[in-house]
Amino acid sequence: MILSNVQILEALKEGLFEIDPLEGNDPTQAPFNTSAVDLRLASEIVVPNCNEPVQLDLRKPGIAKFLFANSNRFKIIEDQPYALKPSKLVLARTVERVAFPIRTGGVCYSARVEGRSSVARCGILVHCTAPTIHANFDGTITLEIINLGPFEFLLYPNMRICQLIIEEVKGMPIKAPNQFQGQSDPVGVLTSAQKPDAN
Repeated sequence: MILSNVQILEALKEGLFEIDPLEGNDPTQAPFNTSAVDLRLASEIVVPNCNEPVQLDLRKPGIAKFLFANSNRFKIIEDQPYALKPSKLVLARTVERVAFPIRTGGVCYSARVEGRSSVARCGILVHCTAPTIHANFDGTITLEIINLGPFEFLLYPNMRICQLIIEEVKGMPIKAPNQFQGQSDPVGVLTSAQKPDAN
């Protein structure tokens, strides 16, 4: 069951899940639409380096460490957005942290992050087949943004880049591992010891 704008606000007030910071609390105004809430783009863009041939193999651990070591980071501001060129991929994250706790004996929720129609009409994907925000997730949402259109597309901070569709989970889920739990970086979760420049 997908939650309406009214149900999203009611559930937030009851503390059933979190969206922080929430940009507004009037269900008839942005960031709400009838059955979703818009989320904003944070001010850092991560651009994977493509200077030499690389084969990614997810059978080997350490994708977050690899991406951290082999990416450039850009801070964007209103007067200096990032120009995403056609056929290019960048990683970014939402301003908002979301949390969907597993509440023993109560209703649990999960969500899907999807593109907004105005962004999609420009040929922009905001995720690569990874829209699910599982029950028990807590963190910012990583966005895998690709320009499939013919024109450069400007990414600027706090733009409403995606929408969150929240759903009730049927039955009580059992906690399972999530390698991105608690993430606040677009590449994933890294301890200071895992960062390539750590001694």
